[in-house]
Amino acid sequence: MSTHISNERPAPDGVLVDIAEYALGYEVTSELALKTAQHCLMDTLGCGLEALEYPACTKLLGPIVPGTVVPHGARVPGTSYELDPVQAAFNIGTMIRWLDFNDTWLAAEWGHPSDNLGGILAVADWLSRVAQAEARAPVTMRRVLEAMIKAHEIQGCLALENSFNKVGLDHVVLVKVASTAVVSWLLGLTREQTINALSLAWVDGQSLRTYRHAPNTGSRKSWAAGDATSRAVRLALMAQAGEMGYPSVLTAKTWGFYDVSFRGQEFRFQRPYGEYVMENVLFKVSYPAEFHAQTAVEAAVALWQELAARGLNASAIKKIELRTHEACLRIIDKKGPLANPADRDHCVQYMIAVPLLFGRLTAADYEDALALDPKWGKRIDGLRDITECSEVPQFTQDYHDPAMRSIANSLRLVLEDGSELERTVEFPIGHRRRRAEGLPLLVEKFRTNLKRRFAEEQQERILEASLDRGRLEGMAVSEYVDLYRA
Repeated sequence: MSTHISNERPAPDGVLVDIAEYALGYEVTSELALKTAQHCLMDTLGCGLEALEYPACTKLLGPIVPGTVVPHGARVPGTSYELDPVQAAFNIGTMIRWLDFNDTWLAAEWGHPSDNLGGILAVADWLSRVAQAEARAPVTMRRVLEAMIKAHEIQGCLALENSFNKVGLDHVVLVKVASTAVVSWLLGLTREQTINALSLAWVDGQSLRTYRHAPNTGSRKSWAAGDATSRAVRLALMAQAGEMGYPSVLTAKTWGFYDVSFRGQEFRFQRPYGEYVMENVLFKVSYPAEFHAQTAVEAAVALWQELAARGLNASAIKKIELRTHEACLRIIDKKGPLANPADRDHCVQYMIAVPLLFGRLTAADYEDALALDPKWGKRIDGLRDITECSEVPQFTQDYHDPAMRSIANSLRLVLEDGSELERTVEFPIGHRRRRAEGLPLLVEKFRTNLKRRFAEEQQERILEASLDRGRLEGMAVSEYVDLYRA
């Protein structure tokens, strides 16, 4: 006996409508959000510039076909590339994420909302250059800051109550969705076209998290967000060209996202879309470490200093105890061999061992030169072997508490003489509660990254434009991006 299935086209899912209407119609007014977006822009581009020092990253950049010339193409900061907006979004997004040093959002799902800058900047720059070639007003950097705030909000609000990692999906699905929404806004899509584009983003096959976890941890986690934000640009352009959408992509019985990929659950929402996420985003100020380990690294550096003050070093450590929150254990508690830099920067034991030995943690410390060094690699592994991790339920509760959003870690060293040293850090320096302390250091981080690529005069031009928000907001995107040309 056949079952009748209605072929009547349904109204679009409410989730799609809410995102589209926010992206197209919300007016950004928060001074805190705009100021934070200004600093986020600098930090995100600086992270990309640092990544250009790593051949594993740069080998993936440039046009798909060498020598391709794109009239009025989007430019990739720190390089000479001028690309179509889809490939430019991949390039910029990959640079930004490569070293795991850009901003973070932690909730039921985690992720890095500034990953969306790949699509935002590529499209805004391309549109600006086309407009100038046609004697029209270019897109301004104010528009970019507003798009960043909206992308942060969409990705972050979806993440607050909905765990994609628990169903095996990678958080970059949220980059794809958020980028699709704000790119649609930048392109001037209609409400219907934007809903169509968003449906295309959800109907896509979504990335598995397997490249972030043992035994398969690998470098795809460093370009997955670039792939997601570039895919968003492609889908938005297709919707602009008239490609149809799928209105019940989330809720369709059997074939929709909820049934196929989310165990039949519907999304839950803690708050309406506004400017909350950018205002509360977490910056990685001091250490290129997976964010659940940031406070553990900070504690390790402090304990290294205490050891040094006693005339001791890591050889005096008999046992290491890390008391942490559940998300840290689920993602980065890792034993056994570490195969590559991507494996190491997602191992909390490794991220503790290095600062206990050297009082630092840099991107270079994940590379083979240190990890496979006959002396230091063995000492790092020795410290990893004596590290025990356990959950503190209160830390987990505070991690999820909207009023706290702590990322607490407590590190205890038991020394050979029986004495103990302990340090607990609840909020990393990039947390909103430590904003006054963190922002000057974030600017200094940006200065350091500019020095990696540019002569002093060019550094100063970029700094002058970036630090003066009034000037920055009024600049054409193409004018600002040209400051970063190699």
